[in-house]
Amino acid sequence: MRTAYSVETVRGAERELMARLPEGALMQRAAAGLAAACADLLGRVYGARVVLLVGSGDNGGDALYAGARLARRGAGVTAVLLAPDRTHSGGLAALRAAGGRALPAAEKGGGEDQGEDRGDDREQGRWEDRGEDERLLARADLVLDGIVGIGGRGGLRPGAARLAAAAHASRAGVVAVDLPSGINADSGEVKGPAVQADATVTFGAYKPGLLIDPAAERTGALRLVDIGLDPYLPDEPDVEALQHADVARMLPVPAAESDKYRRGVIGVVAGSARYPGAAVLAVAGALRGGAGAVRYVGPAADAVIARFPETLVHAGPPAKAGRVQAWIVGPGLGDGSDARQSLDDVIASDVPVLVDADGLRLLDRERVRARRAPTVLTPHAGEAAALLGVAREEVEAARLASVRRLASHYGATALLKGSTTLVADPSGGPVRANPTGTGWLATAGSGDVLSGLAGAFLASGPGARDAASAAAYVHGLAGRIAAGREGAPIGASDVAASLAAAWRDIAATA
Repeated sequence: MRTAYSVETVRGAERELMARLPEGALMQRAAAGLAAACADLLGRVYGARVVLLVGSGDNGGDALYAGARLARRGAGVTAVLLAPDRTHSGGLAALRAAGGRALPAAEKGGGEDQGEDRGDDREQGRWEDRGEDERLLARADLVLDGIVGIGGRGGLRPGAARLAAAAHASRAGVVAVDLPSGINADSGEVKGPAVQADATVTFGAYKPGLLIDPAAERTGALRLVDIGLDPYLPDEPDVEALQHADVARMLPVPAAESDKYRRGVIGVVAGSARYPGAAVLAVAGALRGGAGAVRYVGPAADAVIARFPETLVHAGPPAKAGRVQAWIVGPGLGDGSDARQSLDDVIASDVPVLVDADGLRLLDRERVRARRAPTVLTPHAGEAAALLGVAREEVEAARLASVRRLASHYGATALLKGSTTLVADPSGGPVRANPTGTGWLATAGSGDVLSGLAGAFLASGPGARDAASAAAYVHGLAGRIAAGREGAPIGASDVAASLAAAWRDIAATA
């Protein structure tokens, strides 16, 4: 499991550790790990052209000391200093002693201050329009982003943004030092220009922003360098990301004496005359979620039975359909009186309930908060915005804060779907950031499959938080399998068909 800690927590742990180490030892540990990661990415260090983008403070110091190590191995290293009068003096001295050089960042990105005759060659003109720092970036094999550390909150200032854009446009690999400059380490928000990294080397512990979009999409490949912080970090992180082994322990596995009822029965209230496919897809997910039986209640029984004859069906209402261990309600349900009655029946039950799609639009907050059994809400950003009474853009920009608000406001486990699916528990504790998935999952009906899968986990496996987290993980992996290594368009039925392969892949790690 990847565990991420807030900036305040990480800094507190660093202070405790530094009090027990010789001065500068912690930065040297970080620089050694950073240099090793850079060497791995370069393959051949000798003769490589490396450019350091160096801001003020310790983040720039990490980059400078790592650059010194690469220079000693034969790389040509140049540091571009964005704050020359506040550059880390020890790191700068080490770089120069190793044969590296440093120059201040140009005040302007254009060549108008060069006073040169550009001639008639257009390509030559574009070249001379760059400052020396941008020409260095265009030739570089590797760029280290040491502009802003974990304390940064807003986007990059214009000078830094210019260099970040030039680095991204170059052929060089861009390595972020601790995190891409311009992102918010605590929240994953990106409030202005930020570095787009090909890889991020972070020190001591992951930070929440590295695991949560929109910041996470800027990190590239993540590498954690152990600098000895573990004994000084609290047991409970702020954010965690499950891995195969964690999910394998959550999957419901039948024992020798199990029967279909002991394995759990999941009730599915979904679909309508207009949207029968939502019922079919939700049942598809539920059948592949480990429950012993699926009981469908609603007007799409003929479509469900035609596709899945093993399903138990009932015309409704849910209160008269028979005993279940959990309900899912909402996909394709519509908003008529029958839909409202079905939702009321399910909310009034004494078993775990998952509410999705149309069910979210009909939801009464106080009734959810009054429930004693667990409730799981699975909105996308637009639905979450409606539940919270804010703009969709606010939810998408601040996903971590939004999912925590949802869980607290409704007294329910909240699964916020999106490029980074997040799961928050109403009792607090770490938010889970799902690391699986693919952009190809953004297709109609994919969420219906997820609802069925998570509902089946609720009926037969772990508690609400684990059920939601495990379902998001398996669903995301199934999407990757369906899309294939190269990626290709997929439908929700393809995702449902790949759930068994994803399950087997995860179970193999147990």
